[in-house]
Formats: sequence, structure tokens, C-alpha cells
Amino acid sequence: MVRASARHILVDTEEQCLALKNEIESGSDFAKVAKEHSNCPSKMQGGDLGSFGRGQMVKEFDDVVFSADVNTVQGPVKTQFGYHLVEVTSRTE
Repeated sequence: MVRASARHILVDTEEQCLALKNEIESGSDFAKVAKEHSNCPSKMQGGDLGSFGRGQMVKEFDDVVFSADVNTVQGPVKTQFGYHLVEVTSRTE
């Protein structure tokens, strides 16, 4: 069974999502940005969602986590919760 570990940042707008992505790509620490800006309780762990299998997250999120390159920030990813930046930290086939 395929499993992945990922971390994310959840915000209300696409604009904020893109601004935070620029910050991270310019050298800001993902976990620090998550703690300061994310709307998800996972922000206390720097956005870390731990390990999960396919189908455990909403479809849009799942699609990115199980297809994107590892250790590359993806997004904005729109779900019913808002806009996410997603970074897959590991994936096992």
C-alpha cells in the first residue's frame, strides 16, 4: 500500500498562498511559515500531517500528495477548506 508523509499550510486566499510560497522559495523555513500563517491545527507541528494512505485526505489534496515530487512545495491546492501549500516529505510505494 502506498503511504506518504506531508506537511501543509492552509490559508483562506489564493493570493496569500502564493505570497507564502514565494517566501518559502526565497529561503523561509516551511515549518516557521506554517506556525505563523496556517489555519490548520497542524501548524503547531510546523504543518506536519504525519503518514497516511491514499484516500485518507480530500481528493484534491490526495491527488497532489501521491503524484508530486518529494520535497518540492506544491500549490496553491484548492479544497473545501481553503488553499494549501503542500510538501510531500516522503512516499513509499
